[in-house]
Amino acid sequence: MTAKARRGRSGGTAVKIVVTGPFAAGKTTMIRTISEITVLSTEKAVSDIEGSRKTDTTVAMDFGRITIDRDLVLYLFGTPGQDRFDFMWEILSEGMLGYVLLIDASRPESLNESVSILSAFRAMAHVPFVVGYNRSDSLDDLEEGRIRGALDIGHDVPIVPCDVTDRESVKGVLLALLYAVVDSLDTATAAQA
Repeated sequence: MTAKARRGRSGGTAVKIVVTGPFAAGKTTMIRTISEITVLSTEKAVSDIEGSRKTDTTVAMDFGRITIDRDLVLYLFGTPGQDRFDFMWEILSEGMLGYVLLIDASRPESLNESVSILSAFRAMAHVPFVVGYNRSDSLDDLEEGRIRGALDIGHDVPIVPCDVTDRESVKGVLLALLYAVVDSLDTATAAQA
C-alpha cells in the first residue's frame, strides 16, 4: 500500500481518484452515474459562458464513492472545468492515485481545452491517468491519433470511448484507470527489487 492509498473505515483500501477535464465534458454526470452515495456537488448557475448548453457549473468539486469490493473503495473527486477555478485542481490532486481526463467528443474545442488541464495535472503529480472520450461509442485510428497528438501522450495511456450517463460505460473507464494504476505499482515494485 502506498502513502496515497489509505485504509478505509471498513479496513479496506480507500483510493482517491480525480475526474478532470474542460467545462461541460461530463465530469459531474460521470460521478453521479457511478456513485453509490448522493454526490456532494458545488454547482452554481452558469453566468459567463455564452451559448452554453449547461445551466450549472462546478465551482469547487464533486464528491462520490463507489465500493469495488470489501477491500477496495474509490473516492471520486470531480474538478471544476473552468480555468478560473484552477486553484482547486491542485487541492483536489493532493493524494490522488490516478485521474481521468474527460473530453467531450461532441465539442471539438473540448480537446484543445484539455491540453492545458493535462499539462497542469502532469506537473502536479506523476500518477497514471486515462482519457475518457465522452459521447463516443468507438474510436478509429485517425481520431485516436489526433487525440494522442494534441495531448502529446503515448500508446501507454488508454483512451476509452464512453457515455458518462451509462453506468457500465463509466465502470469501463474506471477499470482502465485501475489497471493502469496496478501496472504502475507493479513497475515500481519491480524497479525496487
